[in-house]
Amino acid sequence: MILLRRLLGDVLRRQRQRQGRTLREVSSSARVSLGYLSEVERGQKEASSELLSAICDALDVRMSELMREVSDELALAELAQSAAATPSEPVPAPVRPMLGSVSVKGVPPERVTIKAPSEAVDVVAA
Repeated sequence: MILLRRLLGDVLRRQRQRQGRTLREVSSSARVSLGYLSEVERGQKEASSELLSAICDALDVRMSELMREVSDELALAELAQSAAATPSEPVPAPVRPMLGSVSVKGVPPERVTIKAPSEAVDVVAA
């Protein structure tokens, strides 16, 4: 299962680290406790929209940019998850050519019909 809070936390952490800032600096600027911000970054807490706005302001990142990056991460995670969950299609068995001719006692060969693709051979006298 894909957890949105985890993806959001990963993106927030990357944004903070790109700027070379510490949790302490961002938590102080956003007026959020250090422990709570840490839990949000680790995907252990769901951030409210107000909290996300404060963190985005502290990081000087637009919330739309943050959410776009989260959306991209979510799309990749969904693709990976669906690829892992989708079983591969079965490979059809090779068609074996019939060797020789078919004969049915008392029926001329031109009047014998073999119906495919069933495993069993139906012989129909026309």
